Amino acid sequence: MRGAQVKFAGLVLSRHNYREADMLVKILTDQYGIRTFICHRARKPGFQFAAGILPFTHAQYWGTIKDGFSYITSVRDANQFQHIAGDLMANAYATYVLGLIDLAFPENEPIPQWFNFAKAALQKIDDGVDAQIIGHIAEIQLLGAFGVAPHWQDCTVCGRSDLPLDFSEAYGGVLCSNHWQLDEHRYHVSPRSMYYLRLFSTITLKQLGKVNVAPATKVELRTIIDRLYEDMVGVTPRAKRFLDQMLSGSRKLKPLSPR
Repeated sequence: MRGAQVKFAGLVLSRHNYREADMLVKILTDQYGIRTFICHRARKPGFQFAAGILPFTHAQYWGTIKDGFSYITSVRDANQFQHIAGDLMANAYATYVLGLIDLAFPENEPIPQWFNFAKAALQKIDDGVDAQIIGHIAEIQLLGAFGVAPHWQDCTVCGRSDLPLDFSEAYGGVLCSNHWQLDEHRYHVSPRSMYYLRLFSTITLKQLGKVNVAPATKVELRTIIDRLYEDMVGVTPRAKRFLDQMLSGSRKLKPLSPR
């Protein structure tokens, strides 16, 4: 109930300095969607909720939910994903996944399924599961939230899935080799990468175990999904630019965590 004290679970998405001593903390909640909380005196020593607003933290919160700034009144069971907080690559991918979710949905819209996804994704990354693959699963499954819902499972023209498949932006999904002539600008995709793209569109993170994808396939997946987002979505979180810089090895970088 808005304006009343409520209990909710949350994941810290980002935080920013505000005024002289305050912080604005954006939290993905299990019941109320993405909310921005104003934390008065959060930059002063001894702030009582400091553990609950650290980057990559999951906690139980009590507070007041409002359409503008919301307020935290109590925090319990705050747990930071320690591996993510301390590892450069895990940090970059976790920040990117959270940034995509933040971009995909407006504030104040309940998205409990994506709260669960984000929590599971961070747990998998923290446990050492291949962070690039988790990032790709997020990218593919979030396409619908960006207004793009490609059809991955079979040919959009004839429904066949037993022939080689390529991706067609014009047809909004995959085309089998019998219909490749319909789109000369289709994305050429190797059978192995197409297998993973189709898998990523349906798999749940609970089903995801140990991942071992060949380096060449990972490069192709990155290239294809980047093109999908550039051509069909057109948005790029700040964390993606950082991740690209890090993967290219262009310069030494510090972890990009919410401030």
